[in-house]
Amino acid sequence: MNPYTELFTSKTHLDGERRIAYRIAGDGPPLLLLHGFPQTNMMWHRIAPALAERYTVVAADLRGYGDSWHPPTDERHSPYSKRAMADDMVGLMAALGHDSFMVAGHDRGGRVAHRLARDHGDAVTRLAVLDIAPTAAMYGQTDMRFATAYYHWFFLIQPAPLPEQMISADPEFYLRSKCGQWGRTSGAITDDAFADYLRCFRRPETVHAMCEDYRAAATIDLDHDAADADRKLTMPLLALWGEVGFVGGHYDVTAEWRKVAETVSGKAVPGGHYCAEEAPQETLAALTDFFG
Repeated sequence: MNPYTELFTSKTHLDGERRIAYRIAGDGPPLLLLHGFPQTNMMWHRIAPALAERYTVVAADLRGYGDSWHPPTDERHSPYSKRAMADDMVGLMAALGHDSFMVAGHDRGGRVAHRLARDHGDAVTRLAVLDIAPTAAMYGQTDMRFATAYYHWFFLIQPAPLPEQMISADPEFYLRSKCGQWGRTSGAITDDAFADYLRCFRRPETVHAMCEDYRAAATIDLDHDAADADRKLTMPLLALWGEVGFVGGHYDVTAEWRKVAETVSGKAVPGGHYCAEEAPQETLAALTDFFG
């Protein structure tokens, strides 16, 4: 058995039409874990059991991903804004009895966590972001190298149904290609984890929702970030990145986060983009040291 799926209880939080899938285990201060694209909460399986020895760990599927809901979109892509995704998570944690909590987010989950900290500063006590720089900074500094490495940012935002149709023609090929492009450690993404990612990625509604997530990031999310540009986060922030990944090699990661947060620490961990899967021990040590 996978220690993660064996230890963690799989549940669903319902709030009206909202349906958020999550896994929970442990006892102690609450810690919310948010996954990235194109994954599910399963991405935490290498480190979540150890985290659950110290914390009450809630590993959730973002809306549009995994087994969470896929709300219909609108012209502004607002149902897939990071603000809407963050609201889901505040509601989930409140329903579990946690008015304040710590958050770690990887990739898209890091962007949701960033917005969560901005909109709900009283709820987030500590924030960790894995292998990202702020969205506005990455778009604002676009160059050939970024556009080549992160071509999907510009592909997925194309009007529906172009990217959806192309991806859905062979979702397994696309998923393997993306995971292979970003990862630097052979075997880091286990067969069990990949099977869970693929199970969800094969759903047309999931592919559409993921595209909407990126369309929101290039539109309404930038508007929200611009409105907050003169206000820094006050809770401690930890940035981790893969030492041979694109983000750490292209940005001064801690410097970028210091533009939006008052107290920032950070370090590289071995491997590429998938810190929790490529460098589980180093990522676990950095998170536990930061969260206390």
